[in-house]
Amino acid sequence: MRVLGIETSCDDTGIALYDSENGLLAHRLFSQIELHLDYGGVVPELASRDHIRKVLPLIRAVMQEAKTTPDQINGIAYTTGPGLAGALLVGAALGRSLAYAWNIPAVGVHHMEGHLLSPMLEPDPPAFPFTALLVSGGHTLLADVQALGRYTILGESVDDAVGEAFDKTAKLLGLGYPGGPAIAKAAHDGNPERFPFPRPMTERRKTHGAHPGLDFSFSGLKTAVVTAVKNQALTPPFIADIAASFEEAAVDVLAIKCEWALERSGAKQLVVAGGVSANLKLRERLKQLSEKLGVRVYFPRPEFSTDNGAMIAYAGYLRLARGQHEPLSFGARARWGIEEIGTV
Repeated sequence: MRVLGIETSCDDTGIALYDSENGLLAHRLFSQIELHLDYGGVVPELASRDHIRKVLPLIRAVMQEAKTTPDQINGIAYTTGPGLAGALLVGAALGRSLAYAWNIPAVGVHHMEGHLLSPMLEPDPPAFPFTALLVSGGHTLLADVQALGRYTILGESVDDAVGEAFDKTAKLLGLGYPGGPAIAKAAHDGNPERFPFPRPMTERRKTHGAHPGLDFSFSGLKTAVVTAVKNQALTPPFIADIAASFEEAAVDVLAIKCEWALERSGAKQLVVAGGVSANLKLRERLKQLSEKLGVRVYFPRPEFSTDNGAMIAYAGYLRLARGQHEPLSFGARARWGIEEIGTV
């Protein structure tokens, strides 16, 4: 089966072709960072318009690179949520229309399921079951993954996602957008011990609530950064120390929660995906944790940590191969919990 994947959930236009026998054939990504840079974040209307301009040329480029014609494609997968409604509708409308024109099935894919499955595109992929940490600009959650579509949330952010905290801290320090790479670059020359920022919700394991001890909160960490920089001159050494201390605190929180989740689930595999999974300090810390606990940790390659079409093509292939497909109607789900996806 050969599947065309279309990703337009936010500010990246991602297109890919996945073949069940030969793996990933080709993929292209266009980032809108330059478009949104002056605004310090994504402007939904501008994002939607740019997807309209880029998606068809990228599809043509991918098909040409893979030497594939429409009659050789067996299905189309497109991101249907969560994300920006207008941006999602661009990919959904085009994906469903092409599938109708080419007389092949189409399937809508959950954006975070794509991230969760992205390490399976690597040469040494994980196998079900496993514990997953999904970290991005819009999501921070731990999940117990038993099989395709069988996901149970173990903990999630009660306020800002960790990627959002990176973005807001970078903006506060005048480092630009997106915040993750900017903070990591600034932190390289900083002292991570200069500012004792809090590690929210890690003081003790709570024994009550839906997700005992495994929920996240990053608003307090963000507030601590605001307090630290108040009335301070933003010199390069000061910025570097703030960035390093913030990064250290955020990574500590994620590592502590992963350790608790693995101890609770008994899983021997940890999958880490989403844009923040590209952070080198986080990767190093979780590799150390995996050695300590005797588990294996899996990451997607850095280029597939952020939004991309390859993960959508692969997730779509798995669901199309099991007989799932959409009717002629299509839509977008700006909010859509991963536990609501369901099995096939």
